[in-house]
Amino acid sequence: MDIINQFFTSVVDATNTFTIQDVALTIVLSFALSMIIAWTYRRTHRSASYSQSFVHTLVLVSMVVAVIMLVVGSNIARAFTLVGALSIVRFRNAVKETRDVGFIFFAMGIGMACGVGFYGLAVVATLVISGLNWAMVTFNTFAKDIREQILKIRVPVDIPYDNLFNAVFNRYLNRYDLIAVETTQAGTLNELVYGVELKKSSEAQAMINELRQLNDNNKVALITGQQEVDL
Repeated sequence: MDIINQFFTSVVDATNTFTIQDVALTIVLSFALSMIIAWTYRRTHRSASYSQSFVHTLVLVSMVVAVIMLVVGSNIARAFTLVGALSIVRFRNAVKETRDVGFIFFAMGIGMACGVGFYGLAVVATLVISGLNWAMVTFNTFAKDIREQILKIRVPVDIPYDNLFNAVFNRYLNRYDLIAVETTQAGTLNELVYGVELKKSSEAQAMINELRQLNDNNKVALITGQQEVDL
């Protein structure tokens, strides 16, 4: 009987470390603030890799981290137990953009602040960081005047390509660097991948037309944003 009484006493003491109101306030506040984070992410996203599932995950991560912080509290043993449990999890999905990592840590940080009861800090940090992020995207800070582009050209394997396009490149490009060469179409074609910077007065379509006259009318692709494609 003494063992049973001690067990129920420990359960009651653990439950009384936070109230139902604390749990409700933590979850609701973390949800509301993570919705602001998610809205900021959606409004400032500029590439084609936008994922609704990722945005939902930001909201979920913030709430789950807040609950975890409630459970852990100031108990070191619980913290080490949590680390051991999470070490079993393996995350296989690759993050497509580096800014996505920042938003994940943003959501986690706000969830942690809500979980430990720093509600004012969570609110102020959410508003300030979201506002600054929106301002950086709106004013296009740190953008280069000339964006680097990726130029892909396919040529038959029997055509020497070393100096084949130099004349066209010199007319239309400020800079061009050969990044990679690989075979395609069962080894019948070589695909050349260049990092290029177009001249401001250049017309991309005119350059593509001239390149197709030199590569036997095979595929030519000009892609804007090297960080958005897999080479």
